[in-house]
Amino acid sequence: MPYLTQLADVARRTGFPVTEVAGWQTRGHGPQPQVQGIVCHHTAGPAGGGDYPSLAVVRDGRPGLGGPLSQFGLGRSGHIYVIAAGRCWHNAPSTSTMHTNSASLGIEAENDGTQPWPDVQKDAYIRLCAELCREFGLPASRVKAHREVNASKPDPHSIDMNEFRAAVAALIEGAPAPEPSWTEEIVNQLPMIRPGDDNFDVKTVRGCLFARGRVPVSAYAQVGLEDWLKSTRCDPGLVELVRGFQQAEGIGADGVVGPKTWPSLLRV
Repeated sequence: MPYLTQLADVARRTGFPVTEVAGWQTRGHGPQPQVQGIVCHHTAGPAGGGDYPSLAVVRDGRPGLGGPLSQFGLGRSGHIYVIAAGRCWHNAPSTSTMHTNSASLGIEAENDGTQPWPDVQKDAYIRLCAELCREFGLPASRVKAHREVNASKPDPHSIDMNEFRAAVAALIEGAPAPEPSWTEEIVNQLPMIRPGDDNFDVKTVRGCLFARGRVPVSAYAQVGLEDWLKSTRCDPGLVELVRGFQQAEGIGADGVVGPKTWPSLLRV
């Protein structure tokens, strides 16, 4: 089996945003010999730091283990990162011959190992697994938690894999998609915030940026933090902070807060 250069197209079939990480089509420890299973992981990365702060580690590896460590990354917002088309070091030693590095694909979902899973991230996880099963002709039973095929691993934490696989199977069989969660409905109703806007929703953007650690002291040094947070105007300084946040999250850095930016700001 060659390098799996169709993976980005498969990921897009989920309906979730997809970032093709530069060089992914030729990245891997050689080509992927076969796809007999899918292994679900959590990154055990930092508790904060944006949508997918573990990208560099999954792409490049860590001391003692060279990257890539997984074909896919999955951000907290449901954003899918296509990292490698070849073989990855994501599961060894494996207790299943169908879930070795040479026989399976890995998905590294951002989570520090204790955090609750956002509904939108879990939905993307299920949908990505379902599309991969369709692409490679696998039953939902071939989707395994890392802990199920490696006795020394705990991930992905707290996910009931029987329920997870049932949801994957329902999608494979063409069952109706689940109704949007209440958080998704709220996000869908949020307004677009554009440069020059002056309204109370701008205050929400400011507060979220500050909570995500994306506001340097220099941004409010002249007016004070309280007045900066209370400002309802989407001024040039705020637009630049939004662009920086979007770039860090892998979102189009246009300075407009819309349906692709709100979920990352609100962490839903």
